[in-house]
Amino acid sequence: MAKVAGIGGFFFRARDPKALAAWYERHLGVADIANGVWTQEAGQTVFAPFAANTDYFGRREQQWMINFRVDDLAAMTARLKAAGIDVETRAEWDSQAGRFARIHDPEGNPIELWEPAPGGAKAVD
Repeated sequence: MAKVAGIGGFFFRARDPKALAAWYERHLGVADIANGVWTQEAGQTVFAPFAANTDYFGRREQQWMINFRVDDLAAMTARLKAAGIDVETRAEWDSQAGRFARIHDPEGNPIELWEPAPGGAKAVD
């Protein structure tokens, strides 16, 4: 059976697309499409719809939250804090799946940072 092989793009509206793309590239290393296509490292991806009334994303009107897999959460959060970006961590977010932190981009969109636990999760076919 044919199936999806991965995420080919993530598209969303922005008040200032150029400035927001530059922010993602500067702080998170996600290449602005004007500078080339961002090539990700192979790894785990979670695709999970949540209940319409979830508080997990923050604002009720927020329809999505991107989760970026990172290789060193402590170093990433230290660098973001040094750049003046608020970083939230909570012990209850960390689990057998790994460690998590949250930030928001300049337009208020939530971003979850995830350092997978050693060994990772089992793949689903």
